[in-house]
Amino acid sequence: MAARHRPLSERGQLDLFRALPGDFAPRDAQDLMAYPFFSLSKSHRVAPIDFVAGNVSIRVEAVPDHGMATIWDADILIWAASQIVEARDAGLRTSRLMAATPYEILKFIGRGTSLRDYQRLKAALDRLQSTTVATTIRQPAEGRRHRFSWINEWKELTDRDGRPDGIEMILPDWFYQAVLDDALVLTIDRAYFELTGGLDRWLYRLVRKHGGRQRDGWRFDFHHLHQKSGSLSPFRRFVFELRNIIRRQPLPGYTLFMEVEIGGRMLLAFAPCRKPVDGLVLSGTPNIVPSGTPVSCYREQKPGLTRDNKSENPALNLESNKDSNFEERARDVQKLIRETAEGLSATANKTANRSAWRKLGTTHEAAQEPELPLDDRSGGSR
Repeated sequence: MAARHRPLSERGQLDLFRALPGDFAPRDAQDLMAYPFFSLSKSHRVAPIDFVAGNVSIRVEAVPDHGMATIWDADILIWAASQIVEARDAGLRTSRLMAATPYEILKFIGRGTSLRDYQRLKAALDRLQSTTVATTIRQPAEGRRHRFSWINEWKELTDRDGRPDGIEMILPDWFYQAVLDDALVLTIDRAYFELTGGLDRWLYRLVRKHGGRQRDGWRFDFHHLHQKSGSLSPFRRFVFELRNIIRRQPLPGYTLFMEVEIGGRMLLAFAPCRKPVDGLVLSGTPNIVPSGTPVSCYREQKPGLTRDNKSENPALNLESNKDSNFEERARDVQKLIRETAEGLSATANKTANRSAWRKLGTTHEAAQEPELPLDDRSGGSR
């Protein structure tokens, strides 16, 4: 009786790729930058993400035990993409099966290397492995979906003495093929890893994806941004948080400002931070309206934020000029309008009073114009 041959596991069919040493430029996959794939909160999320726009549909699901992968967990995918691109450009063979030490991963993404950080790394790998995605992006047949997890599987390695010796992970083919396609990968600023807010991180990736180096920047409707974020926050809370980001100006290499159209529609505008942005900008209408932070690009580049010459964006970690933020400018405009209206009203009242007295004098000839309190008719020349 012929012996049965067990089929090779996925791990057995893949060559092992060991992480490269060195501190090179971080790269991100554009699909992950443009669409809502991750939770923007560190709190446990199990509510799915459902996003539909045109022929693009995305559904992200989580399991209660681990919760949905967060945008901080996605740093591991940025590390993996950076490794693959660096090896490919160096003429080395790459693979979806990757091996590295926790220290190498944690150092690259700007984390600590304590036991607690190692435990958090393992929790992030669990969330990436248990979160499932179904999407139509990059599918040859319209309407067809590709379903995958961010990590097919991962395991801890030990040496002969049973001591920890790194980790291995298998990336999904959907992600791996996107990274190998040079047109679908962008270099990001290393200062991205220093952003602490989930919305800050998401907005930087979106801005980097759509803004690039366009001199005129880009504009997004606030409602559209809310949809693209996949955030569970109500729209009003989302707008409040966006305004706070505009005030703080935390995104490396970009300036943010807000525009309001005549109909009240709010737009988030941004441009590469190369030179000062005019204080008055077009909002998509013939009228000129105040923008949020017009002079936040005047500061000199802070040393040490960008530690890699290959980074395409200067690491300008900016704060807004409080004297020029949108809300204060709006209040100034309202105050000016109010004062102008009061002045016009007072002038109109004076004109009406004078006209009334003239009519009264014509009708009643005996009527005398009343003397004003400041008139001095008791003496002096006449």
